Amino acid sequence: MPTYRSLAHNRDFTALWIGATVSELGSRVSTFAMPLVAYAMTGSAFWAATAEAVYLGGLLLTLLPAGVLADRCDRRLLMRASHGTGAVVYASLVVAGVLGSLTLPHLLGAALLTGLAAGLFQPAETSAIRTVVSTEELPTALSQQQARKHVAGLLGGPLGGALFGIARWAPFAGDAISYAAGWLLLGRIRADLAAPRRSDARPVRDLREGVRFTWHHPLFRVLLLWTPLVNLTVNALFFVALLRLISAGFPAWQIGLVEAVIGCCGILGALAAPWLIERLPTGHLTVLVAWSFVPLAVPLALWNHPIAMAGAASIGLFLNPAGNAGIGAYRMAITPPELLGRVQSAMQFVSMLAMPLAPIVAGGLLAILGGRDAVLALAALTAASALIPTCARTVRTLPRPDRWRTGEVPSAVPA
Repeated sequence: MPTYRSLAHNRDFTALWIGATVSELGSRVSTFAMPLVAYAMTGSAFWAATAEAVYLGGLLLTLLPAGVLADRCDRRLLMRASHGTGAVVYASLVVAGVLGSLTLPHLLGAALLTGLAAGLFQPAETSAIRTVVSTEELPTALSQQQARKHVAGLLGGPLGGALFGIARWAPFAGDAISYAAGWLLLGRIRADLAAPRRSDARPVRDLREGVRFTWHHPLFRVLLLWTPLVNLTVNALFFVALLRLISAGFPAWQIGLVEAVIGCCGILGALAAPWLIERLPTGHLTVLVAWSFVPLAVPLALWNHPIAMAGAASIGLFLNPAGNAGIGAYRMAITPPELLGRVQSAMQFVSMLAMPLAPIVAGGLLAILGGRDAVLALAALTAASALIPTCARTVRTLPRPDRWRTGEVPSAVPA
């Protein structure tokens, strides 16, 4: 089984991973700081929330066309264009901040542009990973991706807060530097990341082709139905838990420690992910992850305390990296290379669609049902969504990677 150490000898993947990690850490710093800066400028919680919403809207707006570009253009150029855009945009915020001329429209425009850049990067990165690593290395490579996200999530908030304490523009200076470093590192990739040559230029047809392939594949169709629901219910569940802690008067440092514990468990789960993926059938692992948060909601309902939230979320998130990396590796292994960018962007777009609704659902249920019953209601909804992969034979029967790597699992899609 390929390990993290053996994958480290893959020079192109290392350059790609480090470049993406540096820029993602910078992005977490800025997305943490942007609402703070917007609030400091306006005194309005609405504009603080809008800054984050604009970034997410830009990302979603770009994902589908970015998948088409990833299947037509040089992926290295797309990723470097994304990082270069981020470096320039965040540098403009730094200059405006130093000169004392930073305005809310400038800040919101930067949030939109960096969201668009992030959406451009992600499908291109997925296609690039498939090019620079072997099928055997995919689970470990995607596990490293999961570790990167948890590390950035763990460090981004504290680092963003510390830089914001120095100056409003300081977090953006850190992000501009991180994007520039990522741009340089991506230039060190030697592999040919150009998409297969195509003489026609029909982006709408290309987009339709990617969506049709995704929907017609039985496994992908199940994931398209399940992932937005589980993202909505699980995120709403932990929003409710967080709001209950805040309303109960627990100090901010205790809530911050909860997030730190959760982040550490996510990193440990990402480190253990290759071992879990190789030893458990991919379908069984996916179903296990689907149900993992349901029993953990019980202590959240009965005990409104940071320890309960830290324990429940940490146990749930320990398995999550393995589930994401396992099913992601299988999806990448069976998708034709010329469709990989479009399939990735379609899956990610759909999975993220319902996430902005999570705080609204959490707040509504909390107001109507109260804390304990809101948690139990969301646990029931999470269980209902878990029935989708559980009842789907195309998910349950997925074997371990050593079998689907050899082509024992058919990947053909009905016409």
